[in-house]
Amino acid sequence: MLKRHSQFFESLLFIADIAIIVASWLLSYYLRFHTAFIPIDKGTPPLRIYILLIIPIILIWGFVFKSFGLYRPRRIASHLSELFDITKACAVSILVLIAVTFVYRQYEFSRLVFLFFGAINVVALSIERWVFREVLRYLRKKGHNLRYALIVGTGDMSKEILKRIDTHPEVGLKVVGLLSTNKDQVGANVHGIEVLGVYDEVGRFVKGKGIDHVIIALAWEEHGKVIDVLKNIGEEMVDIQVIPDIYEFATIRGGIEEFDGLPIISLQDSPLYGWNIILKRAADLIIAAAALIVLSPMMILIAILIKATSPGPIFYKQERMGIGGDTFQMLKFRSMNVDAEVQTGAVWAKENDPRRTRLGTFLRKTSLDELPQFFNVLKGDMSIVGPRPERPVFIEEFRKSIPKYMLRHKMKAGITGWAQVNGWRGNTDLKKRIEYDLYYIENWSFWFDLKIMWLTIWKGLINKNAY
Repeated sequence: MLKRHSQFFESLLFIADIAIIVASWLLSYYLRFHTAFIPIDKGTPPLRIYILLIIPIILIWGFVFKSFGLYRPRRIASHLSELFDITKACAVSILVLIAVTFVYRQYEFSRLVFLFFGAINVVALSIERWVFREVLRYLRKKGHNLRYALIVGTGDMSKEILKRIDTHPEVGLKVVGLLSTNKDQVGANVHGIEVLGVYDEVGRFVKGKGIDHVIIALAWEEHGKVIDVLKNIGEEMVDIQVIPDIYEFATIRGGIEEFDGLPIISLQDSPLYGWNIILKRAADLIIAAAALIVLSPMMILIAILIKATSPGPIFYKQERMGIGGDTFQMLKFRSMNVDAEVQTGAVWAKENDPRRTRLGTFLRKTSLDELPQFFNVLKGDMSIVGPRPERPVFIEEFRKSIPKYMLRHKMKAGITGWAQVNGWRGNTDLKKRIEYDLYYIENWSFWFDLKIMWLTIWKGLINKNAY
């Protein structure tokens, strides 16, 4: 029922959005060619030419808005974040539309119409979303069109369900009470909701409380009682959902899928599959090749300076762990003395590290020693964006003390990453770095990669933790 209600509201939003978008396009045409705001030099183009673009506009806006998550359930109070997402989605959609019209060379469309269209779109869609969500909030508060639910279970999973229901009042679900497997809990208040009775009384409560939705959220060791719950519900006309407690073991990209009608619970998965792999790899190849061409004079100069200022090779190869736990040789400009780890063994660099060369201090502080890693990207060992690779000798220690550490190897290692642009690089809190790495993997998208690349340039390559 939750899913069906969400889909219903998604459909309403989509229809409303399409109406606003079409109206905005026609209004933009009118403002440009049928008002006295701006003089017309080449005559008024026929409206039918602009009407022909409505279908491509609907397809582009629908795809981009879906990609930006503008049709997922949202906490109603977050109007500002929704406005920001709408602005980004409209900007991307306008750029795609301009590219489409550029290819269609039979007619030259007015650039001012596109400008008006983008501005009107953002304003009109933002107002529409605000009104839509405020009306829903008002109606739910007044008790209109509510569905009444009973949750079987009092553990952590039932608490999580209650939190999600509270987060999404637009689905109109009101929890009447909980049923427990423990008689001692009857009458108590658990997670802010009263425990009405025990699980084998579910049929009586469904009839007596006007329940039209039962959510079974029993602990994993109590799942044998699900059959008793279903028998007690009998043939009552209620919606029934089972929330499997095993879902608590889900890590990255966990979810429920369907294979030929058979539901499958995915506890751990990689975000890169199909076209995503091709898109990310193509971006890596293009950007790495361009970077090496543009930066080649600087890299040649650095190589000459390294050779002139200290004995030893120009490049430094170090074993690192990449995707799937495979190891590779990561390239860097040498910034330390050749015998840097003869006495100390494998250790992290520290502030004022005496093992660095004078030039190496500058290279590490400015991250210029990382430039040869673009060759690793071309080879396929690394990506432009991803969790920073670590040495296997350190990983053996980290995986024992930091939960979920190895999950960061579900994606290819990167030159830069979400943790790095947020300041978690070098000798900083490992748990925070893992938290940011896993967030990146969980929420990966091509646009997220572009954002991280931009932040890497915008915030600069100099970091106080780069030793």
